[in-house]
Amino acid sequence: MISTRILPLTALLLTAAIFGFFYAWVCSTMWGLDRLPPARAIEAMQAMNASVRNAVFFPAFFLTPVALFALSLALALKRRKAPATWFGVSALVYLIGGFGVTALVNVPMNEALAEVDLANTAADVTAIWRDYSDQWQFWNQIRTVASGLAVIMAGLGLTGLTGLGRAA
Repeated sequence: MISTRILPLTALLLTAAIFGFFYAWVCSTMWGLDRLPPARAIEAMQAMNASVRNAVFFPAFFLTPVALFALSLALALKRRKAPATWFGVSALVYLIGGFGVTALVNVPMNEALAEVDLANTAADVTAIWRDYSDQWQFWNQIRTVASGLAVIMAGLGLTGLTGLGRAA
C-alpha cells in the first residue's frame, strides 16, 4: 500500500517544485530575456527550451499529478475524505492549469520559436520576440497561479492529516 506518511510530503515537494519553476520564469527569467536584444533573447530561449526536458525537470512536471492522485486515492481508501479531497483537487488544478496549459500552449509556442530563423531582419526578429514573450508570459502566469493554488490545496490536505486544520 502507498505510504500515507511519505507520499504527502513527496506530493507537496513535487507540487512546490513545479510552482517554483514556473514562478522563477515570472519574476526573473523572462524579464531578463526581455532586456536582451531580441535576437539574443530568442537564441537564449531556444537554448533553454532545448535543455528543459531532462531528468531533473521530469519528476516535478510529470510526477506531480501522479503523486497527488495516488495520495488522494490512498487517503480515500483509508476514509480520510477531507485530505483526500484536497489532494485530489490539487491534482486537478495542476493537471489543468499547470500541465495542461504547458502542453497545449507553452510547448507549441516553444516549438514554433525553435523554428525561427535568426537571419530575419531586425524588425521581424523584434516583432517575433515581443509577440512570443507577451503571450508566453501571460500563459506562464496562468500556470504559475494554478500551480501555486495546487501547493496551497496540498498544504490544506497536509494540515488535515496532521490535525493542524482542527479548531483548538
